[in-house]
Amino acid sequence: MNIWRDRDNRRYLLLLFLLCVMLAATALLFCRVQTQRMQAQLVFHDQAVAGALLERNVPPETVAAALTGEGDAGQGRALLRQLGLSEKTPPWLLAPVRDFSAGLYRTALTGTLLAAAALWSLALLFLRRQARSLHNATRVVRHFSHGDFDTHLPRSDEGALSRLYAAVDQLATALQAQNTRAHQSKEFLKDTISDISHQLKTPLAALCMYNEIIAGEPGNIAAVETFSGKSALALGRIEQLIDALLKITRLDAGSIVFEKAPHTALSLYRLATEELTTRAALEQKELTWQGDPEQPICCDLIWTAEALGNLIKNALDHTAAGGHIRVAWERSTLMLRLSVADDGGGVAPEDLHHIFKRFYRSAHASDRPGVGLGLPLAKTIFERQGGVLSVHSTPGEGTVFSVSFLTEP
Repeated sequence: MNIWRDRDNRRYLLLLFLLCVMLAATALLFCRVQTQRMQAQLVFHDQAVAGALLERNVPPETVAAALTGEGDAGQGRALLRQLGLSEKTPPWLLAPVRDFSAGLYRTALTGTLLAAAALWSLALLFLRRQARSLHNATRVVRHFSHGDFDTHLPRSDEGALSRLYAAVDQLATALQAQNTRAHQSKEFLKDTISDISHQLKTPLAALCMYNEIIAGEPGNIAAVETFSGKSALALGRIEQLIDALLKITRLDAGSIVFEKAPHTALSLYRLATEELTTRAALEQKELTWQGDPEQPICCDLIWTAEALGNLIKNALDHTAAGGHIRVAWERSTLMLRLSVADDGGGVAPEDLHHIFKRFYRSAHASDRPGVGLGLPLAKTIFERQGGVLSVHSTPGEGTVFSVSFLTEP
């Protein structure tokens, strides 16, 4: 970790450096002042000695020689020892040394106290800034904990704290996204439950009514047969709804693993229309295919047939008797395209952008069967395998659903 990247650290270390420079300059000044004081003390002492000798009529030449002499033959030391003065004499007994020591200690103590005060002030200033920054960060984190993500921790500076703030901000962003997803999931679940209850309410109410009619007229064979058939249709609608819900829930939960393998387009078409050809014939609608029967397509055969079948069911639902539904496929250099086209009434422009929403039912299709899950299920299946589902419709002329897959290299 590079401490120089933190602006507060740089300021703190710069102030420490300036303080060290000031201390060094103060020490030099202190030494100079003490040298001058020592010089003054020595001069004062020599003056006192010279004055005492001159008062005793010692010749000035002798006094000068004594004061300027640099050596001692031993007589001076012996005399001083007789007077009780030596290197072991306590300093406070020597007036010059006592005065010098007192001044030295006062100056040293004053300088030490000033340096300590400067260091303490600098440390307190740094810690106060850090405390203020941490206090603000704590306040922002408290907002995060209460779900308020409007404020952010500072990221402008570099350094350890700034990197920590950035990491906490990223965590807050992830929490916000998670909360948003959770809220959306909750709303989606609420809407789904509401839609399911609404979809089940109609057939269940019809079943109850049919059961009451049958129970009320057990001897009326025609009524029993009629309402038994209607009960079967209502039960089929409930079964269709539950089956579609289970499939789309498994896809949402990610429990479906698509096992893609090469298959021919014709085999996919036949599996998708296995249960629809009879319906088309009964409803007097023509169901045809167009394309190379050996055209390979890499997909999960079962699930892709389910999705293609839902598109064909939608076309059958919106095509009148005598209509035509055509399933075609063609391959270009980069993609394979499947299409389901009908010549029915088409999709109203205001419905075109909503038909892939779950449980969406157009006001123009209230008289047609379905629960609004077939197209969303088909779209999910195709997209999970890398396909893109699109729709083009002209009211009164028909609708074309197209699925595009990138071709395998």
